[in-house]
Amino acid sequence: MKYRTFGKTGIQVSEIGYGAWGIGGALWQGSEDDQSMRALHTAIDLGLNFVDTALAYGQGHSERLVAKLLKDRKERIYVATKIPPKNGKWPARRGTSLHDVFPYEYIIDCTEQSLQNLQVDSIDIQQLHVWNDEWVEDSEWSDAISKLKEQGKIRHFGVSINDHQPENALRLAATGKVDTFQVIYNIFDQSPEDRLFPFCQEKNIGVIVRVPLDEGGLTGSITPETVFPVGDFRNNYFKGDRKQQIVDRVSKLIQISASEARSIAELALRFTLSHPAVSTVIPGMRSMKNVEANCGLSDGRLLSAKLLSELKNHRWVRDFYH
Repeated sequence: MKYRTFGKTGIQVSEIGYGAWGIGGALWQGSEDDQSMRALHTAIDLGLNFVDTALAYGQGHSERLVAKLLKDRKERIYVATKIPPKNGKWPARRGTSLHDVFPYEYIIDCTEQSLQNLQVDSIDIQQLHVWNDEWVEDSEWSDAISKLKEQGKIRHFGVSINDHQPENALRLAATGKVDTFQVIYNIFDQSPEDRLFPFCQEKNIGVIVRVPLDEGGLTGSITPETVFPVGDFRNNYFKGDRKQQIVDRVSKLIQISASEARSIAELALRFTLSHPAVSTVIPGMRSMKNVEANCGLSDGRLLSAKLLSELKNHRWVRDFYH
């Protein structure tokens, strides 16, 4: 496993992190705790040292599983979690008051709940689960974060940027008050490269890449006949003719990637790791097979400039979350 400096935090973080949404259950069906714990332990065995979870994942279930991991392991494992929007709206809506989403006491109370779930005295990275740059000048969020840092209950502060809206955090980045950003970045959504990534490099802000495999679209396993369990959010994400759209685009990627990747999933993860602004990538991994495959890609080999240039032609502007 290779490690990178996590922006101004100074943390040496594994290139492959663990996205712990899936192990929380709820919108991801088929999650089993025993399997999840085996996957988590296997990841740590392979050198992974960063886990990203959230209070909203299974109403704290994901955090509680991570707490079991922390209790069982002697290695230093860095944990990031997130405060859900109080109004329950993902992503943040323009024109919404910060007080309706992240009031001061709510930020404090959610952090206390996460500390209890994780069974730790301090959270390495506490994040707001949504963000709107209209809130930058409202001091309520920053006062709460400052208080939590002063109390030693959080070490660093980050924001999980709204789906497909990487530029909706540039004003926040300019304040110097944020240590890390979490953002969607993959072969299809390359928009963070335009302005966010250069800004993060300039301000030394750590970058967590989420959805590197496009919720499964960039694994090569989606076909028009793919059926997801009842209640699984991917039934909506890949509704209508979207699975066929994925198949058509992935088939074109297969044609150009064979020389540098053995699979579409490998291509997708190496693509995200090839950008110098990226600190860590957090694919969801619920099976040991996927853990071993994903962690094995942290070998220092990046995609060639030629292939990266070709992949720019596969940028795809769309939002399957709606």
